[in-house]
Amino acid sequence: MNSPYSGLPKRAYWRSGVAERAPLDPGDLYQPRFEVGMSTRVATAGSCFAQHVGRALRGAGLDVIDAEPLPDAVPDSVATGFGYRLYSARYGNIYTARQLLQLVREAEGQVTPADPVWTRDGRYYDAQRPSVEPGGLDSAESVQAHRAGHLAAIRSILRQADLFVFTFGLTECWMHRDSGTVFPTAPGTLAGTYDPEHYVFKNFDAIEVLEDFEAFRSLAKTINPGLRFLVTVSPVPLTATASGQHVEVATSYSKSVLRAVTGMLYARHEDIDYFPSYEVITALNTRGAYYDANQRNVNARGVATAMQMFLGAHRLDTTGRGGAVQARNGNFGKAADIVCEDALLEAFAQ
Repeated sequence: MNSPYSGLPKRAYWRSGVAERAPLDPGDLYQPRFEVGMSTRVATAGSCFAQHVGRALRGAGLDVIDAEPLPDAVPDSVATGFGYRLYSARYGNIYTARQLLQLVREAEGQVTPADPVWTRDGRYYDAQRPSVEPGGLDSAESVQAHRAGHLAAIRSILRQADLFVFTFGLTECWMHRDSGTVFPTAPGTLAGTYDPEHYVFKNFDAIEVLEDFEAFRSLAKTINPGLRFLVTVSPVPLTATASGQHVEVATSYSKSVLRAVTGMLYARHEDIDYFPSYEVITALNTRGAYYDANQRNVNARGVATAMQMFLGAHRLDTTGRGGAVQARNGNFGKAADIVCEDALLEAFAQ
């Protein structure tokens, strides 16, 4: 019989593409849309899972931009505690597309976020990245001066990158009620004070997330017409939800929205590729093997599997300066090495 499903490759059918695939074998889930090479200037940003992506690419020797560097003599254990070496700039985790768009608009002088400085115990914090100075600064003026330098780094990244890698993490955030400014953490979690008169919970839908990333892409392409994008979805479930739903239901909504949006972005734009790290980690044939005992944190084996698939698909050195070698030795991708403000919400559990 003649059918459009006749003669498709094995990856197109569930039986041959999934059921007959060996457990923990990711198969050929990923076929790159465009080449990423050793000379590609890569910028990274996103939720805490994106830190794994950046480390893997640096470990393989790719040219990952670091616009706010520290001397090599400073150990990672110190640097990462202050937001260095996590991403291409010291912005901390960017959980939502709205936060990413807001940051780039701020860097380009188009918006000024409300409530830029939060306080705690007499110290001052950048409300847009409260985790990067764990002990705070001594004045609001110091916070603003630090931020001015940070925004200059953002502008530099956008102009020199060839590829912008972004991991979508959440649909939930906290927003300034009057201005619409969004924050990476809820006020009162790391710094600031929660006041329901001033802050409101926001759970973005697929249309809003899509529009936000489309707006970011358009602005970034205006700045750097040759820029391309690689998008992923974090496989890390929510630690807590303010939606009123069970956290597992809220997680399913969030990840479904983000996965749908990344699919639409891929379909709409030839300069956007989708890397299925989410599918690698959550696939049925992994039987949960890529999560720690808390069924939330992705373990080193899962991270290594996903990133080796990416590097292999692009014919990059998977045993380079720490990539797959460290992963096999158990020193790569540990949850304890990841800075994730979202995990702090566990402390509020009853």
